[in-house]
Amino acid sequence: MVEIRKVSSKRELKQFIQFYYDLYRDSSQAVPYLFFDEMATLRRDKNPSFECCEADYFMAFKDGRMAGRVAAIINRRANERWKVSQVRFGWLDFVDDIEVSTALMEAVGQWGRERGMTEMAGPLGFIDTDREGMLVEGFDELSTMYVNYNYPYYADHISRIGGFAKDNDYVEIKVRIPQDDNYKFHKIAGMVKQRYGLRVHKFTRRELIDEGWGREVFHLLNATYKDLYGFSQLSSQQIDKLVNDYIKIADLNLVTGVMDGDRMIGFGITFSSMSRALQHCKNGRVFPFGWWHLLQVLKRHNTDTVDLLLIGVLPEYRSKGANALIFDDLIQQYQRYGFIWAVTGPQMERNEAVLAQWQYLDSKVFRRHRCFRKLL
Repeated sequence: MVEIRKVSSKRELKQFIQFYYDLYRDSSQAVPYLFFDEMATLRRDKNPSFECCEADYFMAFKDGRMAGRVAAIINRRANERWKVSQVRFGWLDFVDDIEVSTALMEAVGQWGRERGMTEMAGPLGFIDTDREGMLVEGFDELSTMYVNYNYPYYADHISRIGGFAKDNDYVEIKVRIPQDDNYKFHKIAGMVKQRYGLRVHKFTRRELIDEGWGREVFHLLNATYKDLYGFSQLSSQQIDKLVNDYIKIADLNLVTGVMDGDRMIGFGITFSSMSRALQHCKNGRVFPFGWWHLLQVLKRHNTDTVDLLLIGVLPEYRSKGANALIFDDLIQQYQRYGFIWAVTGPQMERNEAVLAQWQYLDSKVFRRHRCFRKLL
């Protein structure tokens, strides 16, 4: 018999978050998310996404022990944009027990129906910058802090529960970084600069924080990501949080802007991979030992991999090759830091234009995440 309990206190929310660390403690591929980040995302008084979202969190217990968890989320802004009545499920984790996974999905479905929803989809977060999709390929690859990692049995459970169909796939690309300047983006970038007068701009911290260019990056993200699966426009409060979460700690050598005159038309935000360092953060806590390993990555780039976190170019500049300027500048920084590999964030498998750009580099699809959809 499975018992479902709704999270109703801060202590229970901590229990909800802790379950992931317990379930994946012995996994060499999973990367623990930082505990304080998870708390800030899931708390109503900390996450500005609650201005357009409502959510509840459920825990499953069997034989007196916690056996699973799931978040039920309604993003009203996204539902209006895509003209759906959809409840999202996210933060989905469970032991290999079909009774547990079924009970969790039924809890989300019932919660959604009570609020007038007619379909459920996920795994999805509150907004597009949260983790999305269930891992269905690439289980043997080291994960990152920006994507979900799960055991192979998850997708089998979704199939056995019934009623779910594939709604969207994301793929991630692993790229070997060129070690000289004999790569196509370098040549294209030179032609683009000459033909269209576009230029690379390396921002200072003052420009990004005090002069507002950090906020402009995420306004640009709103414009470039607006037609992507499930995307909802970021509000001013959400943008302020993203600037604080990403821009304030970024190594600005790994952040690139592309300008047409005084107008930003493209950007790239990348970070040294913190995957191995995070595996030293027991239960997602920075102290007592994790901070040292994180510091080595943030300050000394003590890793051979860089994560391509957010890259965007305004639609009217994509055909002009503006992305080549971003990659050309960043590759030169990666060479200087001694990186060997770059790992992209999730990219929609049907976004052929974006995926086609990787043909110019030594690259391969090495991980796949899937979102599922079910009518209620």
